Amino acid sequence: MTTRLTAFFLWGVVIAAMVVPIALATTSPYLAYRGPLYIAAGFAGIVAMSLFVLQPLLACPVRALIAPATARRWHRIIGASILILILAHVVGLYFVSPPDTIDASLLRAPTWFSLFGVVALWGAVLTALLAMTRLKLPMRPRSWKRLHQSIASIVVIATALHAIQIEGAMEVMSKTLLAGTIVAATVFAARRYRSP
Repeated sequence: MTTRLTAFFLWGVVIAAMVVPIALATTSPYLAYRGPLYIAAGFAGIVAMSLFVLQPLLACPVRALIAPATARRWHRIIGASILILILAHVVGLYFVSPPDTIDASLLRAPTWFSLFGVVALWGAVLTALLAMTRLKLPMRPRSWKRLHQSIASIVVIATALHAIQIEGAMEVMSKTLLAGTIVAATVFAARRYRSP
C-alpha cells in the first residue's frame, strides 16, 4: 500500500509539473493579440517542453513509478511526439513570420532565445536520427546510450534557456519551475544511469 501511495504521489507531482504551466498559459492576456496559427505553434512548443519532464524519468525508470519495459515503450512514443511538436512549433512560426524564422535558422537573429531554439531543434532531430539508426551504428550499447543522453541533455538545457528568455504566453513563475524541473529530471536520470 505504501508503494502505491508513493507512486500516486510521485505521478501527481510529475503531472502537475507538466500540466500547470500549460493551463496557466491558456489564461495569458497575450493570446488576445495572436492569431490561431501563432497560438497553436506556441502551444506545440509549450507541450513539447512539458514532455521533457517525462523523458529522462522513462529513460532510467524508477520502479515505483513504472515498469522498465513499459517505460522504454513510452520513452520512444514520447520522444517521437516531442520531435513532431517541435517541428510543428517551427513550421507554424514560419508560416506566421517567415523572415524571423529564416533569420533564426541561419543564426542571424539578434536574440539569444532564437539561438537556443535552433540548438534545441537540431539537437532533437539528431537525437531522433540516433534513435532510429541505433541498430545500424557500430557502437556499443553503453557508448550509444551515453551519446544519446548527452545530446538529449543539450536539447533540454537549450529548451529551458529558449523558453526562459521569451516573454510570451507562459506565466513566468510556472515557466521557471518547469525549466528547472526538466533540467533536474535530466540530471537525476544521468546520475542514476552512471551509478553502479
